[in-house]
Amino acid sequence: MTAARPVSAAVSGGVKRTGRLRALDGLRLVAALSVCAYHYAGRGGDITRAWGASPHKLFPSLAGPASYGCLGVQLFFVISGFVICMSGWGRSPMAFAASRAGRLLPAYWAAVLLITFVFALPWVAFHPVSPSDLLTNLTMLQMPVGAKRVLGVCWTLWAELRFYLLFALCVLWRGASRRRVLLFCTLWTAGAVFADAAREPLLQQLLMPDYAPFFVGGIGLYLVHRYGHDATGWAVVAVGWLLGQHYAVRELVAPAHVAAFHHRTQLTVIALVTLAFAAVAAVTLTPVSRVDWRWLTTAGALTYPFYLVHEHLGWVVIPALHHGLRLPAPVVLGACAAAMLALAWLLHTAVERPLTPRIRRALLAARGLR
Repeated sequence: MTAARPVSAAVSGGVKRTGRLRALDGLRLVAALSVCAYHYAGRGGDITRAWGASPHKLFPSLAGPASYGCLGVQLFFVISGFVICMSGWGRSPMAFAASRAGRLLPAYWAAVLLITFVFALPWVAFHPVSPSDLLTNLTMLQMPVGAKRVLGVCWTLWAELRFYLLFALCVLWRGASRRRVLLFCTLWTAGAVFADAAREPLLQQLLMPDYAPFFVGGIGLYLVHRYGHDATGWAVVAVGWLLGQHYAVRELVAPAHVAAFHHRTQLTVIALVTLAFAAVAAVTLTPVSRVDWRWLTTAGALTYPFYLVHEHLGWVVIPALHHGLRLPAPVVLGACAAAMLALAWLLHTAVERPLTPRIRRALLAARGLR
């Protein structure tokens, strides 16, 4: 869920200078909308309760394809690997931490408080978390400490935080360089594979075998973007893709004898993982990277707050529109997504814009790095 900050245009010597990859901003919103389709029309559970019927019945031709929308998370992780490597280059760990805190916390805090407030309304059927769990959620550490989550999507933020920690300790601590980043990718990939093979819970939590290939693949794409097309950089990307499809298939393809909302196929999951890597490569390594449509950056800015609020608030808005106003399900689907985008714009302008630079400045000033 990271923003596509300024990146590159080619210069001499194989290294690149900064410029903005606006198409990468737009790709982030595509990933968020695919996850939204999954949450609204591609699964059962609480969304069935919100609709009053299974999405299979309401959207017979959409429910199956929408079930693949969860792979938008893997696309997010590839983008994150690219962007974090780029944004961390040349920064100290403290400067990197201040940048990440300023980027993530304002919209996150606002989303946690807003959803807790909405769920506490007497006419809303969903129960808010306890006061203790609410306070714990404000740390972003609710998952490792076992508190009830306010945001269903916060598990991806926990994965991101672990990636940031590994990258800061292993790369930024001594300063980013091509050699150090390549070593990091090699050791993380090997460690994640060993952790998976050993079934060691602590190592699995730290090294994230299921998601490490996507972050590593994104880092590899950034190395190709920064230093040009060479076998080493592309090898990092290839290994990330090959292992990534394996873990995606293992996680998302249910055996035929197991009950599932929709039985995803191996070939479709592999194709979508491939498309995720190819899409990030296309918007960063081809002439598409020179697209200069400013609205794409606006779209990218809405992605993170939209991602945070769309699922749980959708459970409230959908029944209000579908049962309260008796609007047709397809109309409600589009209207709810549009409402969440409008709310995301409000959070971006009223919360993120004023608070992000203040948090960064405060953290840097505290360590004399302003």
